[in-house]
Amino acid sequence: ETIADYLELEGMTIDCAYHGEAALNLIQENHYDVIIMDIMMPKLDGISTVEKLRREQLCGTPILFLTAKDTLDDKVAAFNAGGDDYLMKPFAMQELSLRVHALANRGPRQDIGTLKFADISLDVRTDEVTRNGKHIKLSRIQTKILKLLLKRAPAAVSRTEVIDNVWGDEPPGSDALRSHIYGLRTALDKGFDDSRLETIHGQGYRLKA
Repeated sequence: ETIADYLELEGMTIDCAYHGEAALNLIQENHYDVIIMDIMMPKLDGISTVEKLRREQLCGTPILFLTAKDTLDDKVAAFNAGGDDYLMKPFAMQELSLRVHALANRGPRQDIGTLKFADISLDVRTDEVTRNGKHIKLSRIQTKILKLLLKRAPAAVSRTEVIDNVWGDEPPGSDALRSHIYGLRTALDKGFDDSRLETIHGQGYRLKA
């Protein structure tokens, strides 16, 4: 008896995808109450699939990771990617059903589409930035840099990675990044006593709490 067979007997309507790319397509074209995701999948693994769902498709559907991977690092990666629950194999079908019903009753997440760290928030749909509720006006380039830093916070992002993500194949002049970082730091910190954007020599830039 497969998972799909069991859940269908429980009265649920099920669609199945056998790799991450197929899952992304299904979820983009249909509405689901809950998504059950394995980590080890061909073409695109479960962690990467969920990151794309949360950050690119802005999908707020509750996600349950169902996997044989059992280390703490695996769990941390799953929840950081945007998972809502984590069930390790082997498992009892009844427990899976109970968890799925609990997630369905909880409803879609309301925080998807917003990048947050400490008191800084960025709405990825409107590019509106706030710090402690105060609206902050940024340029297009500064907003792109902040998005990258928020996704990685509190880890540092190298200068090279910032340039690749923001400008791609057309890198700016040697002082352009420094100028944008200065402008971003000034905008974020205006009216506040503590600085959020830190330059780490030899490593790059990061947001600090």
